Amino acid sequence: MQIAERELLLRDSGFVRILKLAAESKGLISLGPGEPDFDTPGFVRAAAKKALDQGKTHYSAIQGMPALREAIAAKFKREKHVHADPDKNVIVTCGSNEALFLAFMSVLDPGEEVLVPDPCFLGYLPAIESMDAYPVSIQLKQEERFQLIAEDVRAAIKDPKRVRAIVLSSPSNPTGTIFKKKSLEELADLAIEHDFLVFMDEAYEKFCYKGKPFSFASLNGVEDHCVTFQSFSKTYAMPGFRLGYAVGPEKLITAMSRLHTYTTLCAPTMSQIAGVAALNGPQSCVEKMRREYDRRRKLVVKRLGSIPGFELAEPDGAFYAFPRISFRKGGKPLTSTQYCELLLKEAKVLAVPGTEFGRFGEGFIRLSYATSLPLIEEALDRIEKHSQKLES
Repeated sequence: MQIAERELLLRDSGFVRILKLAAESKGLISLGPGEPDFDTPGFVRAAAKKALDQGKTHYSAIQGMPALREAIAAKFKREKHVHADPDKNVIVTCGSNEALFLAFMSVLDPGEEVLVPDPCFLGYLPAIESMDAYPVSIQLKQEERFQLIAEDVRAAIKDPKRVRAIVLSSPSNPTGTIFKKKSLEELADLAIEHDFLVFMDEAYEKFCYKGKPFSFASLNGVEDHCVTFQSFSKTYAMPGFRLGYAVGPEKLITAMSRLHTYTTLCAPTMSQIAGVAALNGPQSCVEKMRREYDRRRKLVVKRLGSIPGFELAEPDGAFYAFPRISFRKGGKPLTSTQYCELLLKEAKVLAVPGTEFGRFGEGFIRLSYATSLPLIEEALDRIEKHSQKLES
């Protein structure tokens, strides 16, 4: 059987080997998943159950149920002061990953480029490459707290005619960085000057610990250059519902809807009904999760700051820590993957190598604090004990 070249050329994942080792490990504590450890709020589950009991198990409109698109548009007006026409500017998808994939399919032709601040969410690079397009990495530096620097973006644009978009997340996976308003304003100027789209992944928008993040869509004059991607998976602890959405220019949303017909057709109807309940219901559950994540974040920051061999830029959002590591074994520096393999084998703690998030992730690891506080404490005890066996 002949497999398409685009698939064969997709980057290999060192984390796959670590996951295989993890499957054979007993007594493991995982700080790897990017998945909330909270249960979906009861009123959201009740809405889904009611939908099932009422037999609402048929296809919905391809673009999404009108009630959900209206709730999304209302959310944008309420929270971002952005007008979004539910019929023209909103599409509901099977998670925000599908929305991103549909957007890439809609705007990219072979040989074109997407700018990608790096380290980045691990799904961006292979999605771009699967379109026979090229991701152009822009290094985010720890000494600059992984902030986006406009001049670095400008320097990465070699041929403006080939650049179709830039994709970034704020708060960021994996660094936890919230991009500053000034950086986004400068990015808006560049996007308008060179006529490219800004794909803003805001999956972690509600999990911010030092003020609210500034949404790119709120800037004046960016309506034709901004696409916002959001997910129910993180905010409402609904990863299994596979529900996300995008808000953007009518022309792009129309193109994405046409492609949606030939991919998943529509998001699950009962999930969409649950999504309406989530957006229109009480939001205290979200704040409760945010406070608990913040409690865990403070513990992780404090503990890692006291362990030699770790250097951490304090995360302001999401639920990840992304420390630089400096350990050696046998006189040789350990790579991110080598360190994570040792940590798994010798300390029974699962972490994600930084290289999973782009080439500039080498030398870092990602630790998720989307797990219970007692398990995090035990994992950090193991990490500290294990670090004492290594040269730093």
